[in-house]
Amino acid sequence: MTTPHFSAHLLDQTDAKAVDARTGARLKHVIESQQFTVPLLMELFDRSRGMERVVARGGTLDYQNRIMATLFYAPSTRTRFSFEAAMLRLGGRVLATEQASAFSSEIKSEQVEDSIRIMSGICDVIVIRHHGADGARRAAQVSAVPVINAGDGNGGQHPTQALLDLYTIYRERPINGLSVAIIGELDKGRTARSLAYLLAKFERIKIFFVSPPELQMKPDILEYLEEHDVRFELESDLERVIGEVDVVYQTRIHPERVPDENRRQLHRYAIDSALVQRMKPDALILHPLPRTAELDKSVDDDPRALYFRQARNGLYVRMALLTMLLEGN
Repeated sequence: MTTPHFSAHLLDQTDAKAVDARTGARLKHVIESQQFTVPLLMELFDRSRGMERVVARGGTLDYQNRIMATLFYAPSTRTRFSFEAAMLRLGGRVLATEQASAFSSEIKSEQVEDSIRIMSGICDVIVIRHHGADGARRAAQVSAVPVINAGDGNGGQHPTQALLDLYTIYRERPINGLSVAIIGELDKGRTARSLAYLLAKFERIKIFFVSPPELQMKPDILEYLEEHDVRFELESDLERVIGEVDVVYQTRIHPERVPDENRRQLHRYAIDSALVQRMKPDALILHPLPRTAELDKSVDDDPRALYFRQARNGLYVRMALLTMLLEGN
């Protein structure tokens, strides 16, 4: 696979398209983390590094004839703005609806499939966040243009968040051999689920799933990890693992999902400046944001806290992903 490069033009059009070197399959839609192989991830990350340079010089006009539609049936701030900024930095244009459930024909009972059939005739790529766990997949099945899953349902996936999470780690150190603590509300945590799928593609990974027992990771993820020989442990005490992991991936817990008698124990899954002192000196702290009480602001100034850089990396990764999809369509 030819490594993409960036010169006076954003992409040399003689470069290879987004094709998996192992299978020859072209990236057509982005629906779930499982569809990415390590070669595709490395191509995406190479392009993302290039996008950092593109943004530094103010963007490009290479995609000025392309239109992206963002169709968000569920609330979003970072993901929607990140995708829209990515397309604008590429020189493209954006058609957007922020609350599609109220401001689209769904309010008139139009099915997502019909909406996508119409939209795919007037734009070049569709970014969708749907309240159903299969919304993006349903969209991709009928779309004439690439569909990107921007987060679907509780307990679904958020693959582009996981891609930028992994890229943030990759920019700091090799991924093979890492130990990672994924903390929070894991049974319905789409970012945690998507990241677990991606980590499983690398060697000598160990994952600690740290959560209240009633919110632990679902069996489908655990079975996938077992099938791919990925070591993992289910843990309910963050303090037991905080000192031995290379990456801490913190997510929220909604208190209302925990029995009343256990809510006073939620501080056990939170990170503050005192707990951070017990971490490895070179450990990384990530969070998909937004945060509440699970990540204290006192951690922000710690050099290991990468979550704001992580959010910024979302721009570069989504720019790179858009180019990979638009090249072949």
